[in-house]
Amino acid sequence: MEEPFQIPLGGKNNPKGFFNLLHDFFIVKKMGGILGLVFFGAAAVFFSLVVSKLGLVPGVLILLMLIGLPVVLALIFYPKFGVITFIVAAYLIMYVGRMNITDFPLGTLMDGMELLLFLGIFVQQKTESNWALFKSPISVIILVWICYNLIQVINPTAESRLAWVYTVRSVAVIMMMFFVFLYNIRTLDFIKLILKIWIGLSVFAALYGYKQQYIGFTAFEEAYLYSDPEIAGLLFIGGQWRKFSIFTDPVAFSYNMVVSALLCIGLLTGPFSRRTKILLMISAFLCLTSMLFSGTRGAYVLPPAAMALYAILKFNKKVMVGAIIGALGFAALIFVPTTNPTIYRFQTAFKPSDDASFNVRKLNQKRIQPFIQSHPLGGGLGATGMWGKRFAPNSFLANFPPDSGYVRVAVETGWVGLLIFCTLMFIILKVGINSYYSIKDPTLKSICLAMILVIFAYHIGNYPQEAIVQFPSNTLFYLVAALIVITKRLDSQNAILPEFNKKV
Repeated sequence: MEEPFQIPLGGKNNPKGFFNLLHDFFIVKKMGGILGLVFFGAAAVFFSLVVSKLGLVPGVLILLMLIGLPVVLALIFYPKFGVITFIVAAYLIMYVGRMNITDFPLGTLMDGMELLLFLGIFVQQKTESNWALFKSPISVIILVWICYNLIQVINPTAESRLAWVYTVRSVAVIMMMFFVFLYNIRTLDFIKLILKIWIGLSVFAALYGYKQQYIGFTAFEEAYLYSDPEIAGLLFIGGQWRKFSIFTDPVAFSYNMVVSALLCIGLLTGPFSRRTKILLMISAFLCLTSMLFSGTRGAYVLPPAAMALYAILKFNKKVMVGAIIGALGFAALIFVPTTNPTIYRFQTAFKPSDDASFNVRKLNQKRIQPFIQSHPLGGGLGATGMWGKRFAPNSFLANFPPDSGYVRVAVETGWVGLLIFCTLMFIILKVGINSYYSIKDPTLKSICLAMILVIFAYHIGNYPQEAIVQFPSNTLFYLVAALIVITKRLDSQNAILPEFNKKV
């Protein structure tokens, strides 16, 4: 297999030349002293005067302009800041949007951040001139998938070009973040920081799910629940509301909790301190238990499926004994009689023949097969779901519920698109598993294992639900794919570093 691209040893992803000079002079030397205090004091007085004379709205607009330009420059020239900001924003954007604080389309804001971060790669290339990141197997297949989605704009079967415009943002544009992550994450310390932020956000989401379960919803969440009768029909089951935490819906909540728990479980194999491992176990427990509040049966099968892969990858006597004990305990949980509605719904996930919704989905998928077979390019991006109903409400596909990420891909991009997408999943897993067995550094090895478990969970979970089309799952998916390549890259650099130092 072709080795992943190498960042030059000793390279930094900091701004160069003029921007470095400005940073050192104004930020480090000046703003940290008396000048900084005077500047920020004057800015506060100026803002107060604007608000008192013109009102709050003009004052806020001026403040946004003053803040906006530095943020834009930081996203382009300070990639670490940009990467962290984007990950946090992707995790919280749906929660902020539900608050109805602003009418500004937050999805457009995320699109802008994606483009600015991608632009930052080209800016850095002026000094580094290293395009090898596009040559890894995962990079190649992602580029193929992006191009295929872009040419869907000329799909002769598509009912609406506007549906393509709105859909390609969440399909092809977000994929560019893979290259942003791949290019800018260059050290183990930065990886650890990202994972700490991810786990911290996940614990917050898990605790928020506990809050919804045992304390209740906030006023704006109740307004959302009662805003549409269809929402109540989907979320009010068995005499109680399904919980969604800070995410769009219970499905997104459950899937994000599962992958976060698997992240923690994978990291437990690393050479971390006892305190760190205890925190990882607590985090995994909180995520897995809060996941049950979602009532998403498709998510319940993901932990045992991922742990089966874990047992295979870590095959030894100790792991196998643990796997057998875990399997017995899991079987007992499935079949033990219970009156608890949460546990009962969990049990029904493993009895699909008794599930009416599962049978309806099977019938719909069988009904759509002739269309998929006769349309190799599909019905066009956005042909189903929300955008299909909005831009082509009278079309056949607009009213078809895919209820599956793979079915949606097949319907909208045809069996050709499904083949490419499945190849993408296969290559990511293949590269990940090969990297796991070849990585020598124990910390990087544990991180790679965690990423494999997460990708596998997304792969399995994408069949019963659409697992990777919403924030933050779409962002985390490409972050994980990038980290699979990065861990191998860093391990390879560690192997050659002693020889490099000898020569120096």
